[in-house]
Amino acid sequence: MNINLFLWLLLLTIPEMVFSQSADFTIQDVKFKSQGVTLAGSILTPKKTFAAVVIVHGSDPVKREMEFAKRLAKEGIAVLTYDKRGVGESGGVYVGPSVGTNNIDTTNLNLLSHDANAAVNTFRSYLKDKKTPIGLVGFSQAGWIIPIAASKNQQIEFMVLFSCPTMTTLEQLRFQFYTNGNNNFWENHTEAEAREHIKNDSDRYQFTATDPKNYLNTLSIPGLWLFGEKDIQIPVKLCIEQLNTFKVQGKPFEYTLFSTLGHNTSSGDITETVDISIQWIKQKALNIKKFKSSK
Repeated sequence: MNINLFLWLLLLTIPEMVFSQSADFTIQDVKFKSQGVTLAGSILTPKKTFAAVVIVHGSDPVKREMEFAKRLAKEGIAVLTYDKRGVGESGGVYVGPSVGTNNIDTTNLNLLSHDANAAVNTFRSYLKDKKTPIGLVGFSQAGWIIPIAASKNQQIEFMVLFSCPTMTTLEQLRFQFYTNGNNNFWENHTEAEAREHIKNDSDRYQFTATDPKNYLNTLSIPGLWLFGEKDIQIPVKLCIEQLNTFKVQGKPFEYTLFSTLGHNTSSGDITETVDISIQWIKQKALNIKKFKSSK
């Protein structure tokens, strides 16, 4: 039998693994189990891999983040990106604001952290070099999910967080309801007014708050937060203040503030934030590899 025909027939017998290739990386579709459901995603493997990341979603019903993943893969960062639970080809039920539900109660955040950890564990088995540093990269809601996941999984060695909160879920909601989607909010309100509202406003949702600082306090892995100063979803300066407290305590946490950006700090037409994150990941991965080699 012709070898190419044989390989094609072989691939037809493995529906959960579909391969494609570009000049810089290969793409392999995978499925994996998490908390009783099957999640579907793609692994992007560069020709030369410096580091590996799993992408963690924001609150929206997001399928795998292929365009963002390709940007990373072209720079030598292997990526596993998957359809969020209940979205696309992934099983389970999506819980989130677009279907009229609250999606940041403790139960759902813990469930999504299990999904992220299942992705990490799956990804590790696909990496040829088992010493490749692996981390989590996420957006917005991932600011609560990533610390939970990293506190439970020692395979996670770094984290990058775009527009991610460091305050509690209830505090974030108080701020979000206060800004009410007004893009000119910061032209008409002061930082002091925002903090006073976050501190004293009554809660519209009655659930136990999740505080990412409780989990960040247990971590010693490097972290990078990227913020837009005009953000109206999270109070950025309060987050930076909380990160500075961790830095004083010796935590390897860093942040970068972009004065012209809002909550969206990672879209396709924004390059500076992603470029900074890529260089940071490469440097931290190099440091991690050196440390492992010295042991």
